[in-house]
Amino acid sequence: QVQLVEFGGGLVQAGGSLRLSCAFSGRTFSIYAMGWFRQALGKEREFVAAISWSGGNTYYANSVKGRFTISRDNAKNTVYLQMNSLKPEDTAVYFCAADFKPSNIATTLGDDYDYWGQGTQVTVSS
Repeated sequence: QVQLVEFGGGLVQAGGSLRLSCAFSGRTFSIYAMGWFRQALGKEREFVAAISWSGGNTYYANSVKGRFTISRDNAKNTVYLQMNSLKPEDTAVYFCAADFKPSNIATTLGDDYDYWGQGTQVTVSS
């Protein structure tokens, strides 16, 4: 059984930065694509970023492109989300998710992901 635990959320001022981490355990990390999603209060969950098992393919929502960077360290079983130039509209609970995908791609669809973390709150003040 895969377990995902997110770290790094918090309160930051607009324009600031945060780095989220997601620790993966229970299976072989390097055959899972990983994704980050977020859900703001009263809104539906939305895709943020995804990365293939090798790290060679990355995908971003238009709203975060150029500001957020997803990366992974397969030796540490960890995926990261570096968030720069944060805006109040980035405020949400951020979830990492794992998708068993030996092919070197990743999906942006939440329903395709097999495992989810518990989420970490990111709050950006104006």
